Amino acid sequence: MKSLLTFPKGGIHPPEFKTQTQGLGIEIMPVPDELELILGQHIGAPCQPTVGKREEIGEGALIGEVKKGLGVPLHAPVAGKIKDIGNSVHPVRVSAPSITLTVNREAAAVRYERQAWQNLDAAELLTRVHDGGIIGIGGAGFPTHVKLKPPANSPVDTLILNGAECEPYITADHRAMLEYSAEIVEGAKIILKILGIKECHIGIENNKPDAILAMTKAAEPSSPDASVKIRTLQVKYPQGSEKQLIQAITGRKVPAMALPSAVGVVVQNVATAKAIYDAVVLRKPLYEKVITVAGKGIGRPANLLVKIGTKLKDIVDYLGGLQPGLSKIVFGGPMMGFAVSSLEVPVTKTTSAVLFLTKDEIDTKPHSQCIRCGWCLDACPMGLEPKEIGLHVEAGRSEVTEPFGVFECFECGSCAYVCPAKRPLVQFVRLAKMKAKRPQ
Repeated sequence: MKSLLTFPKGGIHPPEFKTQTQGLGIEIMPVPDELELILGQHIGAPCQPTVGKREEIGEGALIGEVKKGLGVPLHAPVAGKIKDIGNSVHPVRVSAPSITLTVNREAAAVRYERQAWQNLDAAELLTRVHDGGIIGIGGAGFPTHVKLKPPANSPVDTLILNGAECEPYITADHRAMLEYSAEIVEGAKIILKILGIKECHIGIENNKPDAILAMTKAAEPSSPDASVKIRTLQVKYPQGSEKQLIQAITGRKVPAMALPSAVGVVVQNVATAKAIYDAVVLRKPLYEKVITVAGKGIGRPANLLVKIGTKLKDIVDYLGGLQPGLSKIVFGGPMMGFAVSSLEVPVTKTTSAVLFLTKDEIDTKPHSQCIRCGWCLDACPMGLEPKEIGLHVEAGRSEVTEPFGVFECFECGSCAYVCPAKRPLVQFVRLAKMKAKRPQ
């Protein structure tokens, strides 16, 4: 049997908890009465509203754009009326500027027709990606049109699509690869044309054999202009991290603080490739996405296709309400997500999952002092020193944590997962980053 690909340093094997939703097809959630669209859903400058209060707009209409700086436009997921331009609850920043849209249920849904793209040049394809509001929807939120225009001094020869989906509970990408396999592969070919290269690898963990089969069939046959290959990965967290995925598939190691283009690679999530297909082939903006809703604290688990701006309370109502014993609500996965305290939080373009976890699904034991066991050093896929960062933060010396790799940490949580003292090492890292950037 062919050996499975993986990265060489660190990593962990947490329980998968994917059986709740991996067999559930993508379900279209009915549109709630109101949507709250956060204006800053991407890395870079937030959008400025292009609409006014009480204005009537159509489905897919432009409602926000970035006029200066890094960013992408924002579109209306449905037809309706602008109720308010104010603030919404945000899972990380507490609150953020937003547009509230009241849905017009009398309006007919927009029909998107397929358009030929093969004769378009890279510049026009990039324009369509930008105009569609496409960002890295696997979680990072970096504007895709910028990522697909790497620096001239870093020539790219390889595209990698990330289908690893290594976080526990989450199965949204798994279902997308089963149900949108042809669209994902066509999205990959569009990216290849934009980059002017021919080689694409789609990395999928070995716990998704049905997705591997579906994507393999969709990728055949290869053409002289586009070779799309499926690469089977070992089940190991954080296999889906950009640098680890690159090393697993190509053997290339991205230098510290460098971008993947430094080793000739561009990485995109499979769901982002589907969004690129929609934007280029259908001219459909990114205003809905597939998310996993799981955990014992929700009435029923599901993989839902929801409109951007749908609030948690509407998802909860649709899925049968909250269950006794609910202890924590997590926006994202259990390893890298953020706990939220309100059901008013709206879904954004980067939301991959919402977990409703009961007391028996989380660990509430208090943390203790570092026992210097070194397990965090073994688990860290970047070869950093999490224990030293934590100790210095506790001592009030966050500003001296850079030599221990604080700015190279992508907060995967492997160190905290293995720590027998239950130390909040990821939170220590975040605090160190914040304080180290403050002017002295």
